[in-house]
Amino acid sequence: MATGERFDLVIRDGMVHDGTGGPGVRADIGVRGERIVALGTIAARGAHEIDARGLAVAPGFIDVHSHDDYAVLLEPEMPFKVLQGVTSDVVGNCGSGVVPFNAGLVRFRRIHPDANPAPWEGFADYLERVDAVRPSCNVAALIGQGSLRRGAMDAEQRAPSLRELDLMRAWVREGVAAGAVGLSTGLIYEPSRYAKTDEIIALARELGGPAGGLYATHMRNEADGLLDAVLEAIRVGEEAGVPVQISHHKASGRRNWGRVRDSLRLIDEARARGLDVTADQYPYTAGSTSLAAVLQNGAFRADSPGGLGQLEGGDVLIASAPKHPEWESRTVGTLASEWGMDAETAAQRIVGEEGDACWVVVFTMDEHDVKAVMAHPSTMIGSDGVPSGGKPHPRLYGCFARVLGRYVREEKVLDLPTAIHRMTGMPAAKFQLVDRGAIRSGAFADLVVFDPARIDDVATYGEPRRAPAGIRAVYVNGTAAARDGRHTGARPGRALRRGR
Repeated sequence: MATGERFDLVIRDGMVHDGTGGPGVRADIGVRGERIVALGTIAARGAHEIDARGLAVAPGFIDVHSHDDYAVLLEPEMPFKVLQGVTSDVVGNCGSGVVPFNAGLVRFRRIHPDANPAPWEGFADYLERVDAVRPSCNVAALIGQGSLRRGAMDAEQRAPSLRELDLMRAWVREGVAAGAVGLSTGLIYEPSRYAKTDEIIALARELGGPAGGLYATHMRNEADGLLDAVLEAIRVGEEAGVPVQISHHKASGRRNWGRVRDSLRLIDEARARGLDVTADQYPYTAGSTSLAAVLQNGAFRADSPGGLGQLEGGDVLIASAPKHPEWESRTVGTLASEWGMDAETAAQRIVGEEGDACWVVVFTMDEHDVKAVMAHPSTMIGSDGVPSGGKPHPRLYGCFARVLGRYVREEKVLDLPTAIHRMTGMPAAKFQLVDRGAIRSGAFADLVVFDPARIDDVATYGEPRRAPAGIRAVYVNGTAAARDGRHTGARPGRALRRGR
């Protein structure tokens, strides 16, 4: 109880879900500065107040899988994140990181073709750049192995020399010292795909054990080779002595639907042996990647050897084609028919004209698998949103609201306290984000106020840039970043450093 104190913000009479997974409790929340300082019944007034009767109050959502490394600098208001309740964003996934600078820029110019930021030196410098820009949400960074490999040896299809491996190791050590939250790989992408398991283990060992961060992996294969890929991820964790995060856990391609039962069993077995292995998931049956990656993985071939599984032309929707916006929202199959060619040849033509800047939505998953992965206790939520031009996958704007609306309220795959825990307390602990993901005295006032009966994703594949319904307010470090579906213009975010 707090009576005579003065607060900067009081959220009154909401159903408070503290991020632990326990049942909600009706309470007031008092905020002073950037921190929660009172929880219970608050008689004192706040400089700002919000009546949360009939609403849920949760810790701000933590997006553990994003590709916003440059977006936080180029579009620091980050509307696609804060408007869906995301207050902390983990960048550097799928092996695409910001160090070394030139190698990272190669990858991210596929998303931001005109990006031309001033160079930085190392992860410490990048995190300082984030602090200087002050985006609207907080930002934590993974070390991207693909960028390290490109920086050390370009796109060479061979094992690194000792000198090259030592250079990559040194970059990992610098990232750990700067506060990066771990190391990521994207093993279906160039040049990450050319790295053997032993090379990855050698880099993961430089994390220095669990206190140095986790190993997050877009695995080598999410289709026919799913189980071998899970075993490889587990091997890296066990031999390097680090926690493991399996990115966007799925079984890709129709002939692999149902295999998540086996991949989940492998996770359970590793957890029983004592390995800290978890996963993340976006709540859709479609993913998104570059069309060039679809071709590199041979996805249009009947005997597709790659990690995406076999795709038909109608499974691939053009999301971003900067030189040919008239292709957006059309499938590769439709264009192939118009051009009188097969899907693979049409895709080659598109990439020939658009280069790596063509992003696509790929329909590869089964709804039953989505629900099975979501229900498993190892799974947290990550949007995997790509902040490209054109019409990006609707997960960029709608991911977290979709979980709470469709899969909690309507489908009842999770109950509300559990879903909130998977978005808040669970990722905060896994990624070592101190005093985040919780509602308690002393925690940072990253908060989301929403209506459980109304929250819903309204972004679609045709109109993806639509903010969710039912979110009343979003606070980042005690400052309102969004109210009633509108950005306030405030930019109270900062760089988050592991364990600090």
